[in-house]
Amino acid sequence: MTDSGATTKLTPYPELDAEFHARMAADPHRPAYHFLSEGNWLNDPNGLIQWQGNYHLFYQYNPYGPFHGTVHWGHAASADLVHWTHLPIALAPTPGGADQDGCWSGCAVDNNGVATFIYTGVRGKDQLPCIATSTDDMLVTWQKYPGNPVIKSRPPDLDLIGYRDHSVWHENGTWYQVIGAGIKDVGGTALLYRSPDLLTWEYLHPVLIGDKQARDPVWTGEMWECPDLFPLDGTHVLMMSVWNDHQLYYTAYVAGDFTEYRFTPQKHGIVDPGGSFYAPQTMLDDHGRRLIWGWLRENRTLEAQQAAGWSGCMSLPRVLSILPDGTLGQQPMPELQLLRGRHYAAAAMDLLPPLPERLDDMHGDTLEIIAEFDLGDATAVGINVRCSPDDEEQTRIVYDRRVQRLFIDRTYSSLTSDVGQDLFDSPLAVANGEVLRLHVFLDRSVVEVFAHGLCTTARIYPSRTDSLGVELFTKGGSAHVTRIDAWEMSSMWT
Repeated sequence: MTDSGATTKLTPYPELDAEFHARMAADPHRPAYHFLSEGNWLNDPNGLIQWQGNYHLFYQYNPYGPFHGTVHWGHAASADLVHWTHLPIALAPTPGGADQDGCWSGCAVDNNGVATFIYTGVRGKDQLPCIATSTDDMLVTWQKYPGNPVIKSRPPDLDLIGYRDHSVWHENGTWYQVIGAGIKDVGGTALLYRSPDLLTWEYLHPVLIGDKQARDPVWTGEMWECPDLFPLDGTHVLMMSVWNDHQLYYTAYVAGDFTEYRFTPQKHGIVDPGGSFYAPQTMLDDHGRRLIWGWLRENRTLEAQQAAGWSGCMSLPRVLSILPDGTLGQQPMPELQLLRGRHYAAAAMDLLPPLPERLDDMHGDTLEIIAEFDLGDATAVGINVRCSPDDEEQTRIVYDRRVQRLFIDRTYSSLTSDVGQDLFDSPLAVANGEVLRLHVFLDRSVVEVFAHGLCTTARIYPSRTDSLGVELFTKGGSAHVTRIDAWEMSSMWT
């Protein structure tokens, strides 16, 4: 890394040598086709950009261990959004600089042919916007602006809780950005600024202010992290990751009207209610698609993460849309089909309660599964994955038509006690006569489920090496499976 000051002289710990890589490769919970760092700590996706024929993913990274601290920007690139190559660390804290205590989350833009980061530099209690630029084709070397931070202080007329993370866009010759914050005793907010050159910024106003007391239809807490504001299918979407009293919750969104740079919500929701997805960032690629990645937090103890030597991975990249009812839709990126290997298929079948139907030819811990159900008179149907032969361990993906909700039930996902074992649910209305389609990506400790435009992701940590089975089931009546396909998925690493 190149910058305007001295570089950090620390030696990464643990050393990422051949022995360390061998240990990572042997870890049964380490995903094979969800992006993650070579080891240590990973959190928020940052700086998503398409540049000189490659997609670039930067991310919050601690090279000194599997815990949050000494935040750098890790870096990887891909030509096809599926196979990735690790590149050198892009940003490191500069001793004595505006980011001496951490290079926190931000974004990347194309400023007249110059790739530019806008990120939060941390120095003591100050968390302020900083700039860095790169002129090489692979975005490996970065120069920090000597005048950092480019905004010297928070708006003086607001009593703020937090002030960090950036979403930047160019419109009619002017740069705009929103910064995540919270107004004390009021709620989370996104603060709007404008600039002619990315260096001199004028504060305008909050684009939207939440209500930390209101919990209907979604709760937006006391501060918003990682705001992301963008147009989509004729409307606008504002995402905010809900932070409250130093706790991370989920990422909410509002879709609606953005007129005169103020947001009027028309729809609300949670982007991914599975308990792990947080701090997402989006980008517009040269196919005109709005793509999104999110950080998938671990759901095991800090001691378990320390023992593993790594923490955190990214969601699969997803394609966003606005659904007919005005809510946010997500679909798996079609390029993921490049990872498909051996194919399993089963004939259409009738399902009867109470015993599940074990699919003997379908098994594994890195699978893509597509199942379609004619619900018949069943009250609930679903798929069990990571099943041990005696069903002592299993993760249940359940659609309950009585309450019109989709569940990921982790009650029996692991026999160990240092991992999450609860369940998550999200609303899903399947009309009478409509076929239920579940699209599941299973990647060792990740279960990512797409269904009719929604996505729910959970982390699981089976303890048994034989927890590899797949089952279909029904409750309360019979159902008919019209399609069941599965593919073994190969590694994403080149």
